Amino acid sequence: MTKHEPKTADELLDAVGPAFGKLRRSSLLDVEDPISQKDLSRTLVLRIVLEAEQGAEQGATANESAAGEITVGAVARHLGVDPSVASRMVSDCISAGHLVREASQQDGRRTVLRLSPGGRELMARFGRHQRSAFEHITADWTERERLEFARLMLKYVDSQDALRHRSPGEDAPR
Repeated sequence: MTKHEPKTADELLDAVGPAFGKLRRSSLLDVEDPISQKDLSRTLVLRIVLEAEQGAEQGATANESAAGEITVGAVARHLGVDPSVASRMVSDCISAGHLVREASQQDGRRTVLRLSPGGRELMARFGRHQRSAFEHITADWTERERLEFARLMLKYVDSQDALRHRSPGEDAPR
């Protein structure tokens, strides 16, 4: 239950943006298998590489990341940051032992990123942490509420991803 329950549909919809802001600021809950602030920021980059690898395993073919190969430039586009910022983030992940650079199997002139075994372990630990945090936060919810929220959150993320990948000039899905 929120501190101030919105009374109208407009109030409810207006409260969503600030709620997402609070989510970002409170992602380091003291629950099982805690994640440091530094590793939390590293997971932003590692998630992009992991999703590209998973897309390749599932046979996706639409773009560079679907081929399972992610470059520093692709990381920058996914995060919406300057390439120099993405380069520093990637270098930090490499220095921490979570990523490795290697030659592209599709174009040997390109350098692509792969998760190292340490990066896979961090992402597995992060997944456990996220699950634990979700269960802790929703402990007083009914099972039906938890599952409905999870379903709607995944639907929201899928819609957001589709919006990000639409062609220029293409209308947003309704």
